[in-house]
Amino acid sequence: MGFEHRLLPRGWKVALRLLYPPQCLGCGATVDHEGGLCGDCWRETRFIREDCCDLCGVGLPAPGDVDDPGGGVAADQRLLCDDCVILSRPWVRGRAALDYSGGGRRLVLALKHGDRPDLAPALGQWLASAAQPLARPGMIVAPIPIPARRLLRRKYNQSALLAATVARQLGLEHRPGLLQRLRHTPAQDHRDLHERFDNQADAIGVRGPAGDLAGRPVMIVDDVMASGATMTAAATALHAAGAGPIVTAVLARAAKND
Repeated sequence: MGFEHRLLPRGWKVALRLLYPPQCLGCGATVDHEGGLCGDCWRETRFIREDCCDLCGVGLPAPGDVDDPGGGVAADQRLLCDDCVILSRPWVRGRAALDYSGGGRRLVLALKHGDRPDLAPALGQWLASAAQPLARPGMIVAPIPIPARRLLRRKYNQSALLAATVARQLGLEHRPGLLQRLRHTPAQDHRDLHERFDNQADAIGVRGPAGDLAGRPVMIVDDVMASGATMTAAATALHAAGAGPIVTAVLARAAKND
């Protein structure tokens, strides 16, 4: 229940709560509060906390964890994953709320392909919490656009729904139409790293006059990040339009190229 529910008198809210108790976002089981997870879904959902790559947000082992020596690398006083040490990222910082596995993966797929836009407010709040350290005055929140064919089929852009909640929670300006697709791009699945970047190269542009973007910080929002090819295309377009610095915020981060 959303905004309309909050406007109802207390008596009506209690009655509705009795008739329609809150349900787990993942499986529909009864839970204590709206937007929550049951115990089983909570255990299967990995939230990314402080120990993460400062550029892409992927979760990393805690510094000094001898049981997992494959953790991040300190670079310029920041903790970076192996990919971000090697790849050139056209943004300055990034965060993710969830690991793209288990319960996190199921929630993303339900939002993206399962006709569940009702999940966006709760998932967007999770993302806003993760992205809060990136927010700064005057920042614009811009979602990754999806190709027109997919938008026609899906009826909504899941990244724009997430971005709307993030902007509202953080008190930032939301521009859902700032970025646009310049051409249709096939799905990234089953492509290697170089093919993913080639597929997205020059596929995203900035819509309309860009005069007010000069020097404006921008937060790009997406549902999932794997290689970072789509984010790279969007950040490159924003830099070309004069915006910057650029940060990224994704609901889920896929390790490597999952």
